[in-house]
Amino acid sequence: MLLERYYDDTLAQASYLIACEKTGDAIVIDPNRDVQTYVRAAAAHRLRIRYVAETHIHADFLSGSRELARAMGAKLLLSDHGGDDWSYAYSAFDGAQLVRDGETITVGKIRLDVLHTPGHTPEHICFLVTDAAVGDRPMGMVSGDFLFVGDVGRPDLLERAANVAGSMERAARELYASLKRLTRFPDYLQVWPGHGAGSACGKALGAVPQTTLGYERLYNPALQFTTEEDFTRWVLTDQPEPPRYFAEMKRLNRDGPPPAPDIAMSRSDAKAIGDAIAKGAWVVDVRGSRDFAREHVPGTINIPASKSLVTYAGTVLSYDRPIVIIAKTQDQAVGVSQQLRLIGLDQVTHFATLEVFQQLKSEGRPMQSVPLIEPRALADKLDANGTRVIDVRSRSEWNHGHLAQATHIYLGDVESKAASMQRDESIVVHCQSGTRSSIAASLLMARGFTNVANLAGGFDAWRKAGLPTERHS
Repeated sequence: MLLERYYDDTLAQASYLIACEKTGDAIVIDPNRDVQTYVRAAAAHRLRIRYVAETHIHADFLSGSRELARAMGAKLLLSDHGGDDWSYAYSAFDGAQLVRDGETITVGKIRLDVLHTPGHTPEHICFLVTDAAVGDRPMGMVSGDFLFVGDVGRPDLLERAANVAGSMERAARELYASLKRLTRFPDYLQVWPGHGAGSACGKALGAVPQTTLGYERLYNPALQFTTEEDFTRWVLTDQPEPPRYFAEMKRLNRDGPPPAPDIAMSRSDAKAIGDAIAKGAWVVDVRGSRDFAREHVPGTINIPASKSLVTYAGTVLSYDRPIVIIAKTQDQAVGVSQQLRLIGLDQVTHFATLEVFQQLKSEGRPMQSVPLIEPRALADKLDANGTRVIDVRSRSEWNHGHLAQATHIYLGDVESKAASMQRDESIVVHCQSGTRSSIAASLLMARGFTNVANLAGGFDAWRKAGLPTERHS
């Protein structure tokens, strides 16, 4: 048996290729939209991808299962447990095979048994993998978003991201029951999860790539509870706000994810950048937050190119406007565009590089900057006037400690809440270390706010300076 894990750092997402080396047959589970990764892997190993499968309807990335199955002439395997609301709407059109709990898929000498594990989502399934050429017991489980290293899939997403009112407590109880089903499996069973640290599909995912069921029984807090009530209370506490784009991913992945378009970006000059801003496009400057603070084009949004770019972009950008990227190099712009397409932000039409700053300056166009204020200077300012401090971190971060004078506005809500604020008032934004608050500051300044500063070093620096904080239980 051959097993390969493909991990995308920007999504903190894992997909798996499992193959029988004797017959050359393979299955890919939970592919993302970069389908050429799997096509190249199959060619390198001289494999035929016979099946493409999903563990559930994903919320955090646009699935590549449909596109990969079409490209390889493979059979698409999808859960048949979603009910009326969360069944795959395109399954019949694509000739998909719907699978249910207890069914078996054979890939050469490899056996995959379907295990229905609702809780994170109603339709969620796992695949128990047995190398039948060696033995008759499963060696591992592709666990999707059911069981992670040190955590479990959050059961609140349908309610908080897809607006299915009243669903998260029921889902938490289903998740508890699904975890209890694991008692019949041995400690040695390997667990191959769908996400790692940094994913918003849980609240405390581990950073190691895989685990065993026995290790999780020892140290995973979700497996320590003996009552449904205690588990439900724990699993619904301190879950982070889901990025805004999750709702769009759930809809597209349920109804039929489109193939990635073949769009070539055009280079923009200073005039084109100005025109794009005037027409309401998202003009995204992907330089680091300190470079952006020092100097940027008025009207641009700062989303630094990093492992978190996709999450932050999906939190603040909408799908109804063109996107223009300002990057250090063309290669960086292309890389960012590819990252954005993983969550269906396909409308990246143009890019510009650092030359655009010199072009604008030569035309006499003014640049903007974001003032950085040190913690003690902010403390003195708060004592002297009515500066508004906005904390853009998650609610759970806020509850664990915040500035007494701050107002909590989650990053994804900054633009909508800005309508109720005065554009000339003194505002200082902060997050934990400075990146999210740079995004927030840029959103406010692009909407015409004239007196916005960023707390240097964020809440971390405030605490290190020994300044007072409050905590909510």
